[in-house]
Amino acid sequence: MSRDSAQVRQIELPDRDLLYTLKRSHRRKTIGLKVSEDGLTVTLPARVSVAEADAVVREKAGWVIDRLEKRQARTAPDLRGMDGERVGWLGKDLRLSVLPHDKARTTVTRTDAEVIVRVDRHLDPSDSRKAVLAALKRWRKAEALALMTPKLDAYAKTLGAKRPKVSVREQKARWGSCSSDGSIRMNARLIAYPEALIDYVCAHEACHLLVMDHSARFHGLLDGLMPDQHRRRRALRETRPAGGAF
Repeated sequence: MSRDSAQVRQIELPDRDLLYTLKRSHRRKTIGLKVSEDGLTVTLPARVSVAEADAVVREKAGWVIDRLEKRQARTAPDLRGMDGERVGWLGKDLRLSVLPHDKARTTVTRTDAEVIVRVDRHLDPSDSRKAVLAALKRWRKAEALALMTPKLDAYAKTLGAKRPKVSVREQKARWGSCSSDGSIRMNARLIAYPEALIDYVCAHEACHLLVMDHSARFHGLLDGLMPDQHRRRRALRETRPAGGAF
């Protein structure tokens, strides 16, 4: 790599792929990491190896992901719990309809075009918005659990693995995780993404029931379940669903 050239590299982490731009600098004495609107850039001193850059990115992955997500959160429109906003669901962009009713309990129903939240008409606007957002988060967790559990069960059965214990959480950095005890935790935010990408994450985590690392054996299992796994992984990384950032 010449002094002025740049190279895009990809690091596979347990729960995601991390892309970064690698540059060389004859002025630098140490490896530099910078998170900007263009993503992560790693600047190497002249005689430091690319392998060392990869190692530093892996070591600092938690810090990098946190900075990337905070930057994304600043640029993504926040859902405020107001009528007329957009909510992501399985790759669709649904209208949020907030309707007052005479019950204290906030309810959520979905149609092909809308997510309808009925909220206590006696709440002041601030408390009403909070109630709407809380109800939407409960709703998407329930929707995600109902959708993903049978998918994970089916993939586990195909692999000959024990049926996993599935839970859904609000997570910032991980799409899914699998524990050595056979428990799989999925991210509720996935419900905003197209179902084909949800399938990819489910298949990925199901393979971890048998292989905990990302070795050739793991990828062999995943290829068997999903021959286009690499395309789906790229699509998951590049997709930003409308109304998914709440």
